[in-house]
Amino acid sequence: MDTDVIVIGAGLAGLQCARRTQRSGRSVIVLESEEAVGGRVRTDHIDGFQCDRGFQLLNPAYPAVRDWIDVQALELQKFGVGVVVRTGATTTTLAHPIRHPRLALPTLRSELTPLPDLVALARWFGPTLLRPTTASRSARDQALRTSLDEAGFTGRLRSDVLDTFLAGVLADSTGESSANHVRQLMRYFALGAPGLPRAGMQALPEQMAASLVEPVRLGTAAREVREVPGGVQVTTDNGTIRGRIAVVAVGPQDLAELTELPAPLTRGLTTWWFRAPERPHAGPFLMIDASTPGGGPAGPIWHTAVVSEVAASYAPAGQHLVEATTLLDRPDGLAGEDDVRRDLERLYQRSTQGWEVFVHHVVPHALPAQLPPLEDRRPTWTGDRVLVTGDHRGTGSIQGALVSGDRAARAVADLLEQWQ
Repeated sequence: MDTDVIVIGAGLAGLQCARRTQRSGRSVIVLESEEAVGGRVRTDHIDGFQCDRGFQLLNPAYPAVRDWIDVQALELQKFGVGVVVRTGATTTTLAHPIRHPRLALPTLRSELTPLPDLVALARWFGPTLLRPTTASRSARDQALRTSLDEAGFTGRLRSDVLDTFLAGVLADSTGESSANHVRQLMRYFALGAPGLPRAGMQALPEQMAASLVEPVRLGTAAREVREVPGGVQVTTDNGTIRGRIAVVAVGPQDLAELTELPAPLTRGLTTWWFRAPERPHAGPFLMIDASTPGGGPAGPIWHTAVVSEVAASYAPAGQHLVEATTLLDRPDGLAGEDDVRRDLERLYQRSTQGWEVFVHHVVPHALPAQLPPLEDRRPTWTGDRVLVTGDHRGTGSIQGALVSGDRAARAVADLLEQWQ
């Protein structure tokens, strides 16, 4: 027997499972097919710039992040809690009134925040903000669009701001995501200020992996997981590994290759990263586009940010890094560079001819689809000794991935304890 537990996949769920397993006194081997840890949380380093694969943020308000991650060591560089909304030729900054008091009055006086919308938002979201546990258990879950309609939340704050912002967060422009899931996410946004680690988002899984006694075996793809007498056998390109239990923590798109479970439905997006010779927009906020009558973007870009305004470490001194996101559930989700440049010119009101594309990431499986009803899904056993975990077995977020991995480790520990 090579180890007690074999974890397949060094994403956030797999790494948290391995760390908790190690803490319980069990030996663990982590296999990762890629040449770096992180799964979908990866960062490309190009000419002194840092470009995350998919627009990602770390929210320190997530309970799992507070409990299991050394956020201070990551040196989080925080976004402003709010958005810049492009509507035609004008922009409006809406910000959290407590975190940005100087913007409180303009935010409340904006045409985008009519009083009936604020009242409807409070009716829809208030219980979750004030009593999260009670509210989440009692609220009937529906599709987000239906839930907001029934709450009477139908004005510009929704159509021009919330719908567009949430589409980018969820990689879902349909409005069919779980309303209860969105309420939970919004609570974390209200309580925390998301940001970017100084060394890029990949610094998060790298911190987690550094605490393992046995380093992650990179470039080692699992080809088969099979239960054998007294344990499991994992076949890789480099040979076989035997353990007492295997935990499959691969991305949802790869799940069917190693188990009999079907691949879960996922949502996709793309990210474009540009170097701009001049600063195109000042401020630490995400810009969303609501230039279409009735809300929504007038081009392929759903949101964009001058990331170097928020995270100076993402660009060399004196240079500027711009990110733009499109959604793959839209016909223009795979728009080409020329279309994206034209859209950025409209959004920032300046020429982009001198902007250099660093990298373009197409992320077809950025998040598992979170359809209602929201369930407290747990890691699932596919046999006596094979357990499946990941954010697709929880909620589609960093919080969900960490919790699912931790739950898997506890389930494994309980089973090993029974066998003693």
